[in-house]
Amino acid sequence: MSDPVQHLIIHGKTLEGERFRPSDWAERLAGVLSQFRPAGSLANPLSYSPYAMPRRLDGLPCVMIDHRLRVLEPLAWKFACDFAESNRLQTTDTAERTDDTPAGSSAA
Repeated sequence: MSDPVQHLIIHGKTLEGERFRPSDWAERLAGVLSQFRPAGSLANPLSYSPYAMPRRLDGLPCVMIDHRLRVLEPLAWKFACDFAESNRLQTTDTAERTDDTPAGSSAA
């Protein structure tokens, strides 16, 4: 059995609990990261990378960033992490979760 894919989830809520604006920030961030794709995959300029996908969780936009991006393109990973930090966005790292940690917990 293979290991489950781990993600860094950047939530559309600040550390102060306010909704992050603009409303399309998740699509914009995923669009910037869309060029980073698995080796051999077709580069479609009208699609997101499988490593950075915009989603909605609890009614708020978020971006789920696959941990494999960290190895594929460390500067893209750093860019996404710096984006979250500089905008004081809540994040969840599924790689840090343990069996007794709720799925919705946030880390700074």
